[in-house]
Amino acid sequence: QVQLVESPGGLVQAGGSLRLSCEASGRPFSWHVMGWFRQTLGQERELVAAITWEGDRTELADSVRGRFTIIRNNAKDDTKNTIFLQMNMLKPEDTAVYYCAARKGVSMAQLGPTYFDYWGQGTRVTVST
Repeated sequence: QVQLVESPGGLVQAGGSLRLSCEASGRPFSWHVMGWFRQTLGQERELVAAITWEGDRTELADSVRGRFTIIRNNAKDDTKNTIFLQMNMLKPEDTAVYYCAARKGVSMAQLGPTYFDYWGQGTRVTVST
């Protein structure tokens, strides 16, 4: 059974930092792109960051570039893969439900939410002024 389990989000003041993690298990995630999306009420889910299986390439949304970092840690036997989203200099507009996701394939060309095969349950991040 495939599972993507995000760490709890939380409430943080503007300018602060928060680190999210997502543990993926239940199948080999070799050659899977993994990423973070976020969604606010009434808005479409948007990509925040993505990373290749080897961790050698990342993509970040313009709105978070320079503030957020995505990191990946793969178990040697590929039974578990973990990604992290380090969020610094948080702004109130970063408030959203954040989702971890995984997509088959190595290409970073298709990063829209419809291309992703597996999803976490979401974790809420609230940034106060």
